[in-house]
Amino acid sequence: MSREYPARPIVGIGVAVLRAEPSLAVLLVRRGKPPNMGAWSLPGGAQELGETAEDAARRELEEEAGLRVGALHLVANVDSIHRDPDGRVRYHYTIIDFAAAWAGGTPVAGDDVTEALWAPLDRLDEYALWSEAHRVIGIARGLLGC
Repeated sequence: MSREYPARPIVGIGVAVLRAEPSLAVLLVRRGKPPNMGAWSLPGGAQELGETAEDAARRELEEEAGLRVGALHLVANVDSIHRDPDGRVRYHYTIIDFAAAWAGGTPVAGDDVTEALWAPLDRLDEYALWSEAHRVIGIARGLLGC
């Protein structure tokens, strides 16, 4: 199924990875492909056929940022619907977001992202994140006790 003008929503997976030390931060990636090319977001991507949501989260995290994490916690679902000028649905993702605590390693951009970094939570406004990303990060903080 094509991601552009799909026949039905595509399941997307996102991961809010939080790091407590040396300062409180969240892992962000800069998108290298549409939709949202050039925008900062939580790492993630499309779930593959036969793959569990948690396996997809781990795969996407490793592909996009080169990181692995321990326990994953279900955070939220988010609908990302993009319409073209004629009102037709160009992209439609139903995103399942997880939270995880950083266990080690340095983020390295890979796959379909151009950058991966630790963004200080007190400076998230600098990254022009989607409001839903802020919501997911807030819930993740509560779940992980950060």
